[in-house]
Amino acid sequence: MPQWKFYGRRDQLTAIQQMLNRGRWFFAKITGRRRIGKTTLIQRALQSLTTPKPIFYVQIPDSEPIGILSAVNDALDTFAVPADSFARPADMSQLAKLIEAMAMAGYVVVLDEFQYFSRKGHEEFCSYLQAAVDRLNAIADQVTGGLVVLGSIHREMAALLDDRRAPLFNRVTDTIELTHLDIAALMEMLSDHADPTPERLLFLWNLFEGVPKFYRDCFEQNVLGASRTDLLRRIFFESSSPLRTEADNWFLLELRGRYDVMLKYVARNPGKMHAELVNAIREASGNETIQIAGYLKTLTERYRLIERRLPIFSKPEARKSRYYLTDNFLKSWLAALANPISAVAFRPVEELVADADQRLHEVEGTSFEKLCGQLYEERSRLGLEDFSLSARIQGYWDKAGTEIDLVAVNEPDQVIRFGSCKRSASKLLSDVANLKGHVARFLEAMPQYGTWQIEYAGMSPTLDGDQRAVLQRGGVVPQDLNDLTDGLR
Repeated sequence: MPQWKFYGRRDQLTAIQQMLNRGRWFFAKITGRRRIGKTTLIQRALQSLTTPKPIFYVQIPDSEPIGILSAVNDALDTFAVPADSFARPADMSQLAKLIEAMAMAGYVVVLDEFQYFSRKGHEEFCSYLQAAVDRLNAIADQVTGGLVVLGSIHREMAALLDDRRAPLFNRVTDTIELTHLDIAALMEMLSDHADPTPERLLFLWNLFEGVPKFYRDCFEQNVLGASRTDLLRRIFFESSSPLRTEADNWFLLELRGRYDVMLKYVARNPGKMHAELVNAIREASGNETIQIAGYLKTLTERYRLIERRLPIFSKPEARKSRYYLTDNFLKSWLAALANPISAVAFRPVEELVADADQRLHEVEGTSFEKLCGQLYEERSRLGLEDFSLSARIQGYWDKAGTEIDLVAVNEPDQVIRFGSCKRSASKLLSDVANLKGHVARFLEAMPQYGTWQIEYAGMSPTLDGDQRAVLQRGGVVPQDLNDLTDGLR
């Protein structure tokens, strides 16, 4: 069996390698959701250096200063950092001086979950670190080490490093934000370790999107190429399953139970409008006066777990918002996995796995639409798609009932393509007439496209010859996941 390797991230890896090879002080910020590969990226870059650098890594706990200092001192022992060269810190001032001394000695110091320094009571450390960073900046050419801070909560990292009022404002020398692996990297991964069929791609992408750690968990449990039910059982339902408590230990623990009802509703009812969301939350909570706006603001801006989506071409201040969970794993967990897993001690596992699998089939409908949009963008970026995009893909809808799953704009050639994305090929075939009716209303509302070339596309995970022929007779370009991943394999 092929060994697991480093997938994707080539541009980011090159950027970090160049930073490490500059031979001068650096202060790097790397952000992205948990399990997205921040630590692995640093490890890979360090391993590739011609001249090795010593590394000191510590994961900052969400605790009082004494807990952070304990974690730092434990890590110093774990990495065998000599005590006669680097004194163990007893307070936050000494911790900042330790980081300074290690950077001067050529260490790459990595502080993971750096966002916890935004908690109340840690303000003094940021001031101490500012002073240390300023001293290092003053002699940057003489410093061969540096500091890398990793964080998984965007808004808190921004408050620490990008806010003009923050002590560390304008001190960062390098910034990298890690997003999900692109589909090309996932296809390479599946080609190495499983059969990259359209069904498997959709199933795994709906669960894990582009989070490399989750795919590696499946590889290490030898189920990346297994059936749906075997993978679900091994990864989620057994006592030693690696992801059985992942959502609770990440999203829901971090949120401390304050937003559970809202997240569950959006996961199970994607695309609901603001008024529907407010009414549902108030009914579920039994509180007619509960303020929803603050919750939505926190989940959209601080945690980036909910996306506020507007009709295409509408103004940002438009009120006709729909809401979706941004993270596939959280969506699948709340909509399909959490309830069956919670009953594992009381019902046969086979029934629970079958229940979860059925629910996941339903969730895959909205995920497929999202996957198609991402594939269009990725293919256009790589020059693989015959349709070159000049505008971001968005679903078009309005309160009059116009629904179009995908709108692709090629402004230089004045071509606009409208797509229907359906999890079921039979539903796709029956939707062709509806699609053209929605497009007619779209063009009536957007007369500027009246002289453009109009194209239609019908997308489903797989399409056979007969289904393709039906679409083509209706003037619709047939595209399944084999078509859309062609060239990415």
